[in-house]
Amino acid sequence: MKVGKALVAAARGLVLAIASLAGSITLFVLAVLSLAFIPLGVGVLTTPPLFALVRAHANQRRLLGARWSGVEIPLPYRALPPDLRGGLVGMVERCSLLLRDPATWRDLLWLVIDMTAGAVVALLACAPMPYGLEGWVLALGTWGPIVDGTGTYWYGFVPVTSQATANYAALLGCGLIVLGVFTSPVLLRAHFLVGRAFLAPTPRMTLAERVHHLTETRHDAVDTSAAELRRIERDLHDGAQARLVAMGMSLGTVEALMEKDPAKAKELLAAARASSAEALAELRDLVRGIHPPVLAERGLGDAVRALALRMPLSVEVEVDLPGRTDEPVETAAYFAISELLTNAAKHSGADRVWIDIHHDSDDGALRIAVTDDGEGGASKADGSGLSGVQRRLGAFDGVMAISSPVGGPTMATIEIPCRLSAQRPTV
Repeated sequence: MKVGKALVAAARGLVLAIASLAGSITLFVLAVLSLAFIPLGVGVLTTPPLFALVRAHANQRRLLGARWSGVEIPLPYRALPPDLRGGLVGMVERCSLLLRDPATWRDLLWLVIDMTAGAVVALLACAPMPYGLEGWVLALGTWGPIVDGTGTYWYGFVPVTSQATANYAALLGCGLIVLGVFTSPVLLRAHFLVGRAFLAPTPRMTLAERVHHLTETRHDAVDTSAAELRRIERDLHDGAQARLVAMGMSLGTVEALMEKDPAKAKELLAAARASSAEALAELRDLVRGIHPPVLAERGLGDAVRALALRMPLSVEVEVDLPGRTDEPVETAAYFAISELLTNAAKHSGADRVWIDIHHDSDDGALRIAVTDDGEGGASKADGSGLSGVQRRLGAFDGVMAISSPVGGPTMATIEIPCRLSAQRPTV
C-alpha cells in the first residue's frame, strides 16, 4: 500500500516538475514582457488576458494541492466590479485593477519560486524510485555495453566497471527505492506547501478582504432593514390602518342612526365587527412576517414545519437540530427558507419540496437544503428574491448556492456559521 502510494507520488512529482519548468517559465517570461510593454500601450491589451492565464495556472495548482496532498490554498484575488465597461476603456480599467491587486504580484513571485524551488522539490519527489530502478537494470547486465562504449559509468557514488560494482549499484538502488517510498509523498506535499506560502492570502490581505466584506454586508443589512421598515409601514397604511379608519367612520354613523334607524345601525355594527376581525387578522399576518411567534417559542424546526403546512404544495421537512441557534440566525434562516418556498410555489411549477435542516458540529455551521421538482432556471441575479436572501445571509457570513438547470430540479443550499446552545424552554 505504501509502495503504491509512493509510486503515485513520484508520478505526480514528475507532472509537477514539467508544469513548473514549462508552464511557470513560459508564463513568467510573457508576463514580464507584457508589463514592460504597458508604457507603449500594447501591454494594456495583453496584460489582463495573460494574467487570467497566470491565475488559471495558479488555480490548477491549488486544485491539485487539495486533491493530491490535502493542502488547501485559499483564493486571494479581489473580485472585479460587475459594471466594468467594454472596449478599450474597459481593458484599461481591468488592467489598472489587476495591477492594484497585491495577489497579482504575489502570483508573479510564485512563478519565480515555482520554476526554481518548486521544480527542485517536485523532482526530488519523483527521482529516487526511478533512479533506484536504474541500479537494478545495471546489475541485470546492461552495465557491459555502457562501460564498453563510454568507460567507467558512475551510478551515484559507485563507479560501475564490472558485475561486482554493478551489484553494488543495485544495492544502492534498493536504498534509493526505500528512501523514495518514505520521502516521495512528503516531498510532494512540501511542493504544495512552498506554493501555499506565496499563493495564499497574507494576513493583511485577509484582513482587508474581511473589512471589505463586513462593509458590504453592513450596507446590505442596513438596506434590508430599511426596506423591511418601508414594507411594514406600507402594510400598516394600506391594510390595518385603512380598515380601522373605515371602522371608526362606521361607528360614527352607527351612533347617529341608533335612535333613527336601529336596523341600519345593527347592520353597520355587524360590518364594523367583520372589519375589526379582518384588521386583527392582517395585524397577525404582519407580526408573523416580522418575527413569527412559533419561531420564538418552538425554534426553527417547528417554525418551518408550520410554514410548510401553509404552502399550496407538498413540503417534506427533516430537521436534526439538538439545540437552538441565536435568534438573529434563526430569523435569517427562517425567512430564507420562506423566500425559497415562495419562489418554488410561484415560479417553479413544482409539486413537491424537500427541506433538510441540520447542524454540522465539526464545521460549526447550520446547513439547509431546499429542493423542488420544478422546471428550474432559478438565478441569484440582482433584483430577484434570491439575491435578497443572499444579502440577508451575508450579514451572518452565510452563503447560498443555487443549482437550477433548465428542466429542474432546483436545489438551494444554505450554510451559516453558528453554534448551537441548549434548547430554550417553550413559552
